[in-house]
Amino acid sequence: MTFSCPRWLASAPGLAALFCALVCSLVFAAPPAQAQNAPQTVTDLAGRTVTLPAKVERILLGEGRLLPALGVFERDDVARRLVGMMGDYETLDAAGYAQWRGRFPQLDKVPRVGRNNAGSFSDEQAIALRPQVAILGLAGGHGPSKNDRETLARLEAAGVAVVFVDFRHNPLKNTPRSMELLGAVLGKRQEAEAFNTTWRTQLERVESRLRTLPAGTRHPSVFLENRVGLADDCCATMVGLVGVLLDAAGADNVARGRIPGEHGTLNPEFLIATQPRLYIGTGIGSMATSDKSPLRIVLGADATPEAARASLVRATQRRGIAQLQAVQQPGRAHAIWHHYYNSPFNVVAVQVFAKWLHPELFADLDPRATLQTMFTQFQPIPLTGVYWTSL
Repeated sequence: MTFSCPRWLASAPGLAALFCALVCSLVFAAPPAQAQNAPQTVTDLAGRTVTLPAKVERILLGEGRLLPALGVFERDDVARRLVGMMGDYETLDAAGYAQWRGRFPQLDKVPRVGRNNAGSFSDEQAIALRPQVAILGLAGGHGPSKNDRETLARLEAAGVAVVFVDFRHNPLKNTPRSMELLGAVLGKRQEAEAFNTTWRTQLERVESRLRTLPAGTRHPSVFLENRVGLADDCCATMVGLVGVLLDAAGADNVARGRIPGEHGTLNPEFLIATQPRLYIGTGIGSMATSDKSPLRIVLGADATPEAARASLVRATQRRGIAQLQAVQQPGRAHAIWHHYYNSPFNVVAVQVFAKWLHPELFADLDPRATLQTMFTQFQPIPLTGVYWTSL
């Protein structure tokens, strides 16, 4: 495109320059309206190329616990574009969901398209809600995954753009990628960049110090117990999920190489013979469920320091666990909120683990301050409760 100044400005060079600069800024600074309103193409975490509507106003969440991730971008009204969601959040983390419902009461009116597992997801109900975009978890578990091909085909046949995010399967690689994708979907790339900058900075605080350890340093051995109190017996564990975050903090997970897949069960006799240096349990209990499920570790949005610690004391008195030296000596038995395994704030769990595993190396690291900073900057709700505890 070329542009020349009108002849009537030729006798006033200063005015002509100002006029030309103004016109050029209007012509060249912004893309044409047609380009601004054009559909965009993104690559999701399943490696799929997806074409998004030019303006996304109706979204569906394939897991309710994606709500905090959505809240990073929709702090004024997290339900504004939400036409449907799974019901796993209020089922699996009732205290956490209650906090969001208290801030945004309209969340209770958002239709649920399933309960807390992929098999309960209703394709028909989801399509009837006319979402433009469905945001699903890559690994599924509590909602449709990339392997639910029939569900995916039905949604796409109805004109729904489906994108997969991942905070669970490969969190250290895929959390920033997922936030970048959500920023593109929601038209809020700057918010995604701001979150990712903070997230990477906090992860680097751990990784940079671990790199200073001498070559060949042996990391402390850990028994990581999965969802303490969900079953009466011992000893459920994992190398995936929370185990990935544990590895990032410099741990020797005693379950590695001894269970198939991401999670499984270890023999109590093996643990007693091995005597891992640290015991860490993941908490799925809450203040509301502590009487009904007394063996669950109480952590989360409604937990108090006293209740959290007392629940860990009870959990470590179970047969198979009480025989471990780690629960008999101060400073070696801990618990952390289980739901960090599927949260964009997972970097905080890495910092918590780092302090437990290498207390001298990370003496000045304050994970609670990190969590407070991230809530203040990126969440529309205040930070409440307790998310880890120790004996």
